[in-house]
Amino acid sequence: MRWLVDGMNVIGTRPDAWWRDRHAAMIRLVDMLERWAASSGADVTVVFEKPPSPPIHSTVILVTHAPKPRQDSADDEIIRLLRADGEPQTVRVVTSDTWLADRAHAAGASVEPARAFRDLIEGD
Repeated sequence: MRWLVDGMNVIGTRPDAWWRDRHAAMIRLVDMLERWAASSGADVTVVFEKPPSPPIHSTVILVTHAPKPRQDSADDEIIRLLRADGEPQTVRVVTSDTWLADRAHAAGASVEPARAFRDLIEGD
């Protein structure tokens, strides 16, 4: 299973004042994703709306962003990546955005709610 993760959607599942330091929240999410991917063997791509500044690098997962930052641009980038994939049925999109979930299903992927996914990766 390959995972396309709507990064800010997962971050937003916890009211832990992440909005005070978005970059630190992004780093925490990438760290959780790295630990989970390393232990589960999952192939994970996390997508943000704009590039983290300073950049966040990982040797375990792919950290990427939409080409042009704007509202819902991460959603559009996730759908672009999914449509470019030769086997979308092997991809699970992580989001709680109904609009993105509907588009992901239409493209052939399955969908995991962001809150349930956060519970999963925090359990490791």
